[in-house]
Amino acid sequence: MSAPIPTMLPESLLPLVLAAAPVLASAQAPDPGSYSPAVHEVIEERGHLVPMRDGVRLSADIYFPDGDGPFPAILTITPYDNTGPRDRARWFARRGYAVVLADSRGRYDSGGEWDPFIVEHKTDGYDLVEWIGAQPWSNGNVGMIGGSYLGWTQWWTASQAPPSLKAIAPEVAPPDPFHNIPYQQGIMLGPFVDWAAWMSGRTGQLKEEGPYGGFTNSRWEDLLHTPYLTLDEARGMKDGGWWKSWINGYLASDPYWDGMEYQSPESWSRMTVPALNMTGWFDADFPGSPINYLGMKAHGATPEARRPRLIIGPWFHGLNDRVVGGIDYGPEARIDLDGYITRWYDHFLKGIDNGVENDPPVYVFVMGPNRWYTADDWPLPGTEWTDLYLTSGGGANSSRGNGMLEWDVPAADGTDTYVYDPNDPTPSPYGDHGHIPGAVEAGEPALRDDVLVYQTPVFQEAMEVTGPIEAVLYASTSARDTDWMVRLVDVGPDGSAMLLAEAVMRARHRDPDNEGRFNPDRLSEIEPGQVQRYHMEFWRVTGNVFGPGHRIRVEISSSYYPFYLRNLNSGRDNAGLATSDEAVVATHRIHHGPAHPSKVVLPVIRRR
Repeated sequence: MSAPIPTMLPESLLPLVLAAAPVLASAQAPDPGSYSPAVHEVIEERGHLVPMRDGVRLSADIYFPDGDGPFPAILTITPYDNTGPRDRARWFARRGYAVVLADSRGRYDSGGEWDPFIVEHKTDGYDLVEWIGAQPWSNGNVGMIGGSYLGWTQWWTASQAPPSLKAIAPEVAPPDPFHNIPYQQGIMLGPFVDWAAWMSGRTGQLKEEGPYGGFTNSRWEDLLHTPYLTLDEARGMKDGGWWKSWINGYLASDPYWDGMEYQSPESWSRMTVPALNMTGWFDADFPGSPINYLGMKAHGATPEARRPRLIIGPWFHGLNDRVVGGIDYGPEARIDLDGYITRWYDHFLKGIDNGVENDPPVYVFVMGPNRWYTADDWPLPGTEWTDLYLTSGGGANSSRGNGMLEWDVPAADGTDTYVYDPNDPTPSPYGDHGHIPGAVEAGEPALRDDVLVYQTPVFQEAMEVTGPIEAVLYASTSARDTDWMVRLVDVGPDGSAMLLAEAVMRARHRDPDNEGRFNPDRLSEIEPGQVQRYHMEFWRVTGNVFGPGHRIRVEISSSYYPFYLRNLNSGRDNAGLATSDEAVVATHRIHHGPAHPSKVVLPVIRRR
């Protein structure tokens, strides 16, 4: 499985852009402009059984505009019950679109066997699109909508290039499985254990346990169970074996994952459709949208496909809220998102000349001033890639320690040491929600001695950080394996510590691929006590102004539980992920200074 293309410039190019001109951009939100009005009544037909190429029939409900067709169509494929998006289907049907809501293979009323990651989901998308395109009520132009797993189904379908598919609009679409879910840079996400339990039957399971039908960050004790291979039994899953396939298949090269990657030059180069990518700074599936934007721009099969769009709001996984995590981001934060999608499809499915194809390719919402800005590309042209170096007096443990961040390479070499005990993991502050709820207060975990904390002096002037972030750690450990976790925090004048961005990496994934990026196909040996260089891309980044009186904080730990399953440090079977219950207490050292310049690389923006 090929790794995604880079989301940042390689270090060799950083000096070339440090002197870049200030960013030129207009303060402008995504404007829906004029789009199809709600003039139709809606006719609903349920339970169409659509044949797939292998004879399995998928259940589809159809929402027709009244009146004479044919109509352009919008398809949604969901494993979450196709009655769920019906209000949204009616919204688009009133505006002249035939909307088809299909249950995924093996879920609810659809036939076949359910497994979240089987190649039939790709071919099912193709067959559904072409079935729609051949119906007498269809004008032959099909688009797709939906978020999260429903965004995955859009990309999987687009990778098969069905002729009737003319455009897609994926919201919060995850990337390939080893770059976010279920594995984040080699580390299994705790909430995805609950997702697997919830999704383990034909219909939703464990519905009493959370706002998303059992999809939570899990109770503290739930994921302490070892070995991880039998977590399915401990959590009451009813799966057909795919949980154990996930755990045993802890490399992207495992045969279980064959066929489900879509983020490669080979795959993007088969995709013919323009894509409207939408995500938020607090989206738990954030990496998918910018990776797909860059991939399609570089490799799309048609000129239209090579002009993707990217919208990043101050939102979490649900998109388009004004108040996120208790913070009000102002009246600009919430936009007419479905109106913008309608204008997108008015052009690409109805052929209306409304100018949407000439809109700026990138919209980002910058927190602090709480304003939208346009850009010609991602990362933002004119970004100043700026190094911020770790240093200390040898005691960076906790927010009470002496860790510092400096803009120049520190004059002296040094180390900071912490002990990671898998039986006493650093707690993640996300609460019981299955997704990141916003800029959460992260001050309490940073009081622990197993968290290294480095901070800048208090800012006298505001500084904007918008775009991809990287970390370079020089680290050693007494263990055969461990996890490295780096977090970016905004510390306010009142002492509040708001978590904005994260990078994680399983240590044994340290050797990059040929492009210098995370390699999900390989596990390396870790020699205890040997200093290694770890190049980490933040999987969740930010668009934030650190105002006067604020400071930047960087935190390092080896656990953030239960959002990430613990690494047991044994170095056996991918750190005991599959079968081991052996927990090893490990001593870790972060090295910094001229010989080992540990740092974060920030995308600093100067606007004009």
